[in-house]
Amino acid sequence: MKKIAAAYKGQLDIEVLSGGMMIGDSKMPIEKIGPYIKGAYKRVEELTGITFGEDFLWHIFNPGKSDWVMNSEKPAIALCIFKELQPEQQLNFASDLQYALNYEGRDLDDDEAYRHLLEKYTMDAGDFYSKLKSEVYKEKAYYEFALCKQLQVTAFPVVLLQASDSKFYLISRGFTAYEDMQARIVNVLREIEEDPAT
Repeated sequence: MKKIAAAYKGQLDIEVLSGGMMIGDSKMPIEKIGPYIKGAYKRVEELTGITFGEDFLWHIFNPGKSDWVMNSEKPAIALCIFKELQPEQQLNFASDLQYALNYEGRDLDDDEAYRHLLEKYTMDAGDFYSKLKSEVYKEKAYYEFALCKQLQVTAFPVVLLQASDSKFYLISRGFTAYEDMQARIVNVLREIEEDPAT
C-alpha cells in the first residue's frame, strides 16, 4: 500500500478504515486463535515476504502462558485519533500498528503499546491517552466498523477504489502483489474515465 500511495500521490487519496475483525463476540483469547495462526503463519510469510517476530510468535506457541485477547477496538480507536491529528500519515501509522503487533509482539489492547508510536510521530501523550478513553473516538471507530460492513467487507485486508458516493471497485481482498494491484487500479481508472456516469 505504501508503494501504491507513492505511485498515486496527488491522484488518489488513501484512507485507512478499521474493519472491526475482532470485536464483541469475535474478540478472541490467544489460546483460541493461536493454534490457527500457528498453522498458517509460515504460509503468510511465504506469500508476503514478511517475517513474524519472535515476541509475537512466543504468544502463538505458548498460548497457555499468554494473557493476550485479540481485540480490534483499541487499535481502531488509536487509528481514529491519529487520522484526526495527522491524516497524511495514517497509512504509515496503520503499518506501524501491524508491525508493533506482528513483529514486536506488542499487545494492542494495552495502552502502553502505543507509547513508542507517540514518540515517533511527536504526539502529545496526555492528549492521546485522554482521547483513547473518550467515547467520541470509540464512536468514530465503531462508525468505521459499520461502514466496512455496509461496504460488504468480510475479509481483511481489502482495498476498494471509490469512484463516486455510491460506487466502489474491489481492487484486492487478502494479500495482493503490488504489480497485480497496480494493474487493477490502472484498469479501474480507465473504466471510470470512460464511464460518464461516474
